[in-house]
Amino acid sequence: MNRTLLVTLAINLTLLSGLSACESAMGRQSAQPGDFQPEYLAVDTQLLDDDLVNFHVLMKGARTKADVADYAECAAAEYTLIRGYGFARHVRTNVKEEGGIWRADAVYTVSASLPEGKRTLDAEVVRENCRDHGIPTV
Repeated sequence: MNRTLLVTLAINLTLLSGLSACESAMGRQSAQPGDFQPEYLAVDTQLLDDDLVNFHVLMKGARTKADVADYAECAAAEYTLIRGYGFARHVRTNVKEEGGIWRADAVYTVSASLPEGKRTLDAEVVRENCRDHGIPTV
């Protein structure tokens, strides 16, 4: 493995650990195992430019906006890999709920190399995390 990839993996693992700690501190993990029963409804992907992609996701049973944003991130990770890239950078996500249906409108850039910025993701690492948590990808 090359040094850049190892550094990227280490950074992503550190960030994931921090997110888990934040989730626990915020009570996100306090629900009983049977309480969270999400229904992942749809993913619509729209290529806005060569490297800019818009994801619209729908789900039921989300606990918070973060659950819907996670679903969009999982879709972005898989899409990034399908396009032959390894990395993505989060641009923005808007989430709303109406009548029990949660919607996220998320935009990501995709690239072969690690993009600059703080909100980057290694698509393979994110996809595996999604699978581990039962969140479908594209």
